[in-house]
Amino acid sequence: MGDISRRSFLTGTAVTAGALASLGIVGCAPKTAPEASSASEAASEENVRAHAAKLNPQVETDTAATGACPSLFTEWTMGSLTLPNRVVKSAAGFIGVTSQGITGDLHMQHYGLLAKGGASIVYCDDFAELYPHFRAIPDVGKFVDWKEEELTAFVDNIHDNGSLAGYQLATMGLEFSGFQPDPTAIFQSSDCMDMTAQEISDLIADTITAAETLQRCGFDCVEINAAGENVGQTFMSRNRNKRDDEYGPQTFESRTRFVCEVVRGIKERCGKDFPIQVLINGVEENDKNIGDNALFTTVEENKAMCKLIEEAGADSLHVRIGPCGQHVAEFAGDLYFTGYGIEGTSGYGTQFDFQRHWQGMLKADQSGLGIMTKIAAEIKKAVSIPVGAVTYMDPARDPEFFESLIANGELDFILMNRPLSVDYDYLKKLEEGRLDEIRPCTRCMHCHWDSDASGNQIFSCRTNAAHPFRFASGQLTGGYEPEPASTVKNVMVVGAGPAGMEAARVAAQRGHKVTIYEKDGSLGGLLEFANNVKGPHENLAVLRNYFVKQMEVNGVEVVTNQEVDAAFINEKNPDAVVIATGGKRASLGLSSSNGTNVVSVEDFLTADIADDVVIAGSNVQAIDTAMYLLAQGKHVQVVTPSEAGAIGIGHSYWVRTYTQPTMKALGVRFWPKASVNSVGDGSITITTETGLEQELACGTLVDATDCLPNVELAEGLSVDVYTVGDCARPFNIDEAIFSGNAAARQI
Repeated sequence: MGDISRRSFLTGTAVTAGALASLGIVGCAPKTAPEASSASEAASEENVRAHAAKLNPQVETDTAATGACPSLFTEWTMGSLTLPNRVVKSAAGFIGVTSQGITGDLHMQHYGLLAKGGASIVYCDDFAELYPHFRAIPDVGKFVDWKEEELTAFVDNIHDNGSLAGYQLATMGLEFSGFQPDPTAIFQSSDCMDMTAQEISDLIADTITAAETLQRCGFDCVEINAAGENVGQTFMSRNRNKRDDEYGPQTFESRTRFVCEVVRGIKERCGKDFPIQVLINGVEENDKNIGDNALFTTVEENKAMCKLIEEAGADSLHVRIGPCGQHVAEFAGDLYFTGYGIEGTSGYGTQFDFQRHWQGMLKADQSGLGIMTKIAAEIKKAVSIPVGAVTYMDPARDPEFFESLIANGELDFILMNRPLSVDYDYLKKLEEGRLDEIRPCTRCMHCHWDSDASGNQIFSCRTNAAHPFRFASGQLTGGYEPEPASTVKNVMVVGAGPAGMEAARVAAQRGHKVTIYEKDGSLGGLLEFANNVKGPHENLAVLRNYFVKQMEVNGVEVVTNQEVDAAFINEKNPDAVVIATGGKRASLGLSSSNGTNVVSVEDFLTADIADDVVIAGSNVQAIDTAMYLLAQGKHVQVVTPSEAGAIGIGHSYWVRTYTQPTMKALGVRFWPKASVNSVGDGSITITTETGLEQELACGTLVDATDCLPNVELAEGLSVDVYTVGDCARPFNIDEAIFSGNAAARQI
């Protein structure tokens, strides 16, 4: 957040006009900064809420990072393969897209674009059932029927677009004879304790045969997933392996026997020159019960086991994070940093202390960026084969750090997923130093098991509206890249928030002549407010900079400090108008008293906030505000007419899963199905869902009631009109950008 440091928040220092201006947040900057409250300045070390925010201090990352990473674009070898750069696309499936078939247009286009993007290897997974002895756990929906010619066509597509193809052999989702499903679990999988001796033998045989099939179809390598919820990990972990046979946890040899037998079997069947990568948990931690880790795998244990895996014939190691309870954190460990002021949130209402938990070895000072690099570097010391790390590896956020990893020999390669799917041209732009043209991953996790405003399950990308699921579900038409316009039109975009700028970008990219008008002096809309309140974790200042650069790159004419009304539109006489003026904030209609100040959510940053705060509303802005104030040691309560399950709607499912338990543990009280009735002197009165009135201590009431549509400007215009973002349907940044993209494709 520029000049605004985490430490200043924690001591109650007010946000200054200068700090706001440094972010280009002209609309939010006060004329004069108010004095910080004496209560905030006196926040003690014993204050549990203030202590939580001080637990894992972060280093601010320059939002306008410059430079390149030349060492990432040097050759390296993995077994018999010579690879052109040090970036590997890690495996990630697309449920809902692969159901259309391996060679479905959306599946092929997506992987073709990933390959064209330049990663040295593109790994894929979860779309070919390769284990005939077993069946998938019901409703997992991972696998589709396939033929060898389809796998061959898929591989040819990757090769034709310039990359090598790898397949991750993963066993998560397979069902063994001893498996007892948990009907309450979102993610579940059989483990080694469910398996008979015959099933172990059959699974090893199936995996070897699968590798042989993949090799025959043209895949260049395979990866054995022995991490997370996969069977290989359950054998290697003393926490999960209680067997008393030769596959038990008694020795490192017995713990790695399953993985090593798979590796040796593939080498015997496919030849010593067919490369095998093994994915492991680099270190394990008990996130359900922090500190209870006697049986969890340490880095030292992994070093001993990795030596055995190398001896078995593995050609490289892929190191990721290893929690036990939250499956999503196994590949998105940066979720631990998603709550402003509660960095280290476990998702169970507790916090990690990164100086002590995870053996103190996570890189935990940049909001999860490169979180596993220290551990991977330590494991590399024990083996002679290449070692790479994954879990939010995003070189554009800190080019100097990622350059040093390779240049200094700490790692041999890095694995990326989300950033490469957000911007298919990421690597080309990185190599050329065009960092401000890279569309950033904002780590919102809408891409994984999320729901939209109507509660429908959806997988989307907040910043790249052209997500495969959007096409598969019929929400977006055309291709990943919008088609050129058949007729060039003069397009006026009113409002330069994320919806307006995305509409302007796509319309200009299609060939239209576009002018965007903004009533304020800078671009960004609510991105400015969101970045100020959320902090740097979601890269929203980077997203704003990206959009501003896109206006320049695509030749969009930008006009600021310009109010637009119907008369102005008629005067300019465009062929089409995109209205992106934002929603109208509903109001409680309550006034301040001597002891209770009522402020709008838009103004709370520059207000004098008391120690006891009540926030009226439970939308994204309301919950972000609650986290921000909690980080300063405020006592926060949230009153909302919404049901408990709708609190924080607009945040992704996983953001809510991680932030809200810790907020509650730190004292935030949520009052669902409740309303604010009146403002007293140092208190407010609410009606709870029981129908009873209750008085709450309240020195500041933040009015964060929901936005309403704002379509008046669109009414009565004689040109083609498209309303997008909050003015059409207030929800969140994801839906705003998607609506802008969809509208621009129709012009």
